[in-house]
Amino acid sequence: MLYSQLLSNDFTLTDSITDADIAIVNTCGFIDAAKRQSVDTILSVVERKTSGQLEKVFVMGCLVERYQKDLQKEIPEIDNFFGTNDLPKILEALGGKYKYELLGERTVSTPKYFSYIKISEGCDNPCSFCAIPIMRGKHKTKPVEQVMDETMRLVEKGVKELIVIGQDTTYYGLDIYGERKLASLLTSLASVKELEWIRLMYAYPAKFPHDILQSFSDNPKICRYLDMPIQHAADNVLKSMRRGITRKTTENLIATVRTSVPDISLRTTLIVGYPNETEADVEELVQFIKDVKFDRLGVFTYSQEDDTTAYGLGDPIPEEEKERRKEHVMEVQRAISLEQNELRIGRTTRAVIERIEEGNFVGRTEWDAPEIDNEIFVPKKNGFHIGDFVKVKIEDATEYDLYGEIIS
Repeated sequence: MLYSQLLSNDFTLTDSITDADIAIVNTCGFIDAAKRQSVDTILSVVERKTSGQLEKVFVMGCLVERYQKDLQKEIPEIDNFFGTNDLPKILEALGGKYKYELLGERTVSTPKYFSYIKISEGCDNPCSFCAIPIMRGKHKTKPVEQVMDETMRLVEKGVKELIVIGQDTTYYGLDIYGERKLASLLTSLASVKELEWIRLMYAYPAKFPHDILQSFSDNPKICRYLDMPIQHAADNVLKSMRRGITRKTTENLIATVRTSVPDISLRTTLIVGYPNETEADVEELVQFIKDVKFDRLGVFTYSQEDDTTAYGLGDPIPEEEKERRKEHVMEVQRAISLEQNELRIGRTTRAVIERIEEGNFVGRTEWDAPEIDNEIFVPKKNGFHIGDFVKVKIEDATEYDLYGEIIS
């Protein structure tokens, strides 16, 4: 949105800071690593201003929402601060004008064949470790008409894969329609003939809307892929995290998903090193992932966040121990990932070509999201190009990659 607004005001934009007069740093305040990266970026940009290579430095985003006073005190060289909803103020500070007729208009920064679409902002879930409600506020559904309008604009730009995101996509509609409307939204998106794939991310497991499973079955354009962050499996940790679900309920949900949508690829994310997590809890988590066998899995170490419910628990587990637990879980997952990938050998599926590398096309199947999941390598073949959707036969697999050939 900011990019489109800047272009419409005839500002000249550059990706190279050496060519810029004004730098706008967009920040994240979600976890310690993201905050450190944001602050390091701000400091490097401010250094350029101090040395006369920049005129002004603006800082925007989540870090400003949470720590503006601290940033003003510690880095006074910053010229202006803007929160997550201050887009008109940014334009005004630059001498431009916010153009309401561009509402929903976006400049796609991803490769033109895929794009993310955010269907909501904020979150109503009470997770003890999470600062998103503090930064982003309560859940706000983007009306269906607005989502569809934005989708059509993206399609006109050449988007073929739509990745549906939100802090909690399963809550969609409850605040403005009085009921969860994700299933009907997915069906509406699947009716857009130009779209090849629709991928669902960030599906909160508690109070999961089971009617979306029928949407998967009814609409082949909806990828057989579901990202469902569960965070942990030990009941005492889940209770302290305020996740609103138990291990048993999670296992039943996963079984229902796999029965309802055969061949689905399940991705999850976990947190290790939560303040009251014991060694026994880690082993229970490991046994859980051995039993469930997620196709894709990522692990974060716990980050103590100001003003969250869990903040009062302290941060008693050393970073080295958190990293050890993370590596332990990922080592187990590597073997599971290999096992799950080997089950795909001999299968025929669709893939999108994303780049060329050493004589091979490199792409993704419908079982994989961009940047975080597996890739598939196939020998380059004449008549096909980056962004094409092709049929491939899988011939080999490793822990995190597939290998095959294009058959049409």
